[in-house]
Amino acid sequence: MKIGIFCSANNKISPVYFEKTEELGRWIGENGHSIVFGGCNMGLMECVAKAVHEAGGQTTGVIPEIIEKGGRTSQYVDEHVFCTNLSDRKDLLLSHSDVIVALPGGIGTLDEVFTVAASHTIGYHRKKVILYNVNGFWDSLMACLDDLDSRGMIRGQWRDYIQTAVTLEELTELLCHGTS
Repeated sequence: MKIGIFCSANNKISPVYFEKTEELGRWIGENGHSIVFGGCNMGLMECVAKAVHEAGGQTTGVIPEIIEKGGRTSQYVDEHVFCTNLSDRKDLLLSHSDVIVALPGGIGTLDEVFTVAASHTIGYHRKKVILYNVNGFWDSLMACLDDLDSRGMIRGQWRDYIQTAVTLEELTELLCHGTS
């Protein structure tokens, strides 16, 4: 399975996010899966790539020119997919992935999550996003989505295409059985 990873490229975040990301990366590599990620050598991006790589999994980095030129490409990228900008990157991350996991992240991660979710709702694909809700990181986003839903702003049920997991066990269950 090719697991797309959306996550923070910030190093100055809570250590628990790195711990849970490393744990996930190890599981991915040990179970013969691969990741498709932003290819950056910072934050959770570097953490997950290193863990997958060291556990024997493959990594595909979708790397915008500005990241490459800035010397911020992860040394743990096994396959390089170069792109021009962030819009290209999102399209390539989605097209190269079977399912998406969103780890804690900021504006870029939110942009990626909503791009995948919005394109799912209008029928471009059937892929889902799983929010890995480490330490309640995504609680406020889920509350916002519930609020939008209660106001009639979301067609259907957002949980049909955005799933959530609190533990690695819940996440791996969704990855292996709940994403079809």
